[in-house]
Amino acid sequence: MNKYFDALEARAPAEREAALLAALPRHIAHAKQSSPAFAALLADVNPAEITSRSALAQLPVIRKSELQERQQAARAAGGNVFGGFSAIGFGASMPRVFASPGPIYEPEGTAKDYWRMARAIFAAGFRPGELIHNSFSYHFVPAGSMMETGAHAMGCTVFPGGTGQTEQQVQAMRELAPAGYIGTPSFLKIIVEKAEELGLSLPSVQKAMFGGEAYPPSLRDWFTAHGIAGYQCYATADLGLIAYETEAREGLVLDEGVIVEIVRPGTGDPVAEGEVGELVVTTLNPDYPLIRFGTGDLSAVLPGNCPTGRTNTRIKGWMGRADQTTKIRGMFVHPKQVDEVVKRFSELSRARLVVSGEMANDVMTLKVEVAAPAEGLAARIGEAVRDVTKLRARVEVLTPGALPNDGKVIDDIRSYK
Repeated sequence: MNKYFDALEARAPAEREAALLAALPRHIAHAKQSSPAFAALLADVNPAEITSRSALAQLPVIRKSELQERQQAARAAGGNVFGGFSAIGFGASMPRVFASPGPIYEPEGTAKDYWRMARAIFAAGFRPGELIHNSFSYHFVPAGSMMETGAHAMGCTVFPGGTGQTEQQVQAMRELAPAGYIGTPSFLKIIVEKAEELGLSLPSVQKAMFGGEAYPPSLRDWFTAHGIAGYQCYATADLGLIAYETEAREGLVLDEGVIVEIVRPGTGDPVAEGEVGELVVTTLNPDYPLIRFGTGDLSAVLPGNCPTGRTNTRIKGWMGRADQTTKIRGMFVHPKQVDEVVKRFSELSRARLVVSGEMANDVMTLKVEVAAPAEGLAARIGEAVRDVTKLRARVEVLTPGALPNDGKVIDDIRSYK
């Protein structure tokens, strides 16, 4: 049985770096030619000169907020729904289009394993010929399709479980006996606990690949105690796979199809190796050629190679957000969404979204200042939060001036231990 997904994972670091930097000028030239947004953003850039990381660092960082703003402006003007960033359009070259909160729309091309997830699925222990129970969402967001296309590229069969219907999830696992699970760790925990409540076991589910949420050691130990080896991956709807965990469980190994920089938050300046900063990613995807895309996530480079023999750079994993945007139950929540809720109620003066609890057991509380709260206001605000963010939240009504005057809109106080 092969130890690695392919030979790229074990090549010499210098060989990998040379290949990535050789591809970079061609990729930038393609982006300028095929993507109207990058034609404008990189108008003064000569692609042939971008042959080093220092040259790449001189290009502007494109952050999610700018991507969203450009998409919204283009749509308002009756233009390209992707804000000019996509190199492909509707039709045979784009079988699906997805939406992330914002909304931000992402294209899916026709390339085999378009999101490059097979590598992470393989590292989590899955092998060709197995059945995988996929509980990522199949509507709006691309997570379900990301994992399914990666599993298909590996030669696996997929049961599209999606989310919800916990008892039916247990029944399907009992009857189909999948080799493992892909989805958020919190939902698999719910499924296992439901099975225990029903007096049932799920003996076939011995491995899992997780995404969409943090995966702290305490939760890993819980799954280990239940006979499940769970591994995490780091991917986004814009970029696809960025990094993945291996059996060594020492950080996350970078994917072979991306160029990753770690920069000082709020700038595009690379930090020293080992220093915490924002992950900025250039993906070599010709259909959606994002160059220096700021993820808003914090991480740091780990020294040395992975003990498994994979030679690509490792990062420590997700270490928080570089801005106030946060991920709750697998969904990004933006300060602009909190503002949208506030604007629906003229009586609200200020608001703060507080995210508390432990990972996989998130509690979302919207604290609002109201001079004279009307009856039923909290319930109506709660409905608005769910409408805007697609998540449930508690609502706490405070008197004017009760919230600190520190500019925070989202306060993430969860425990990551």
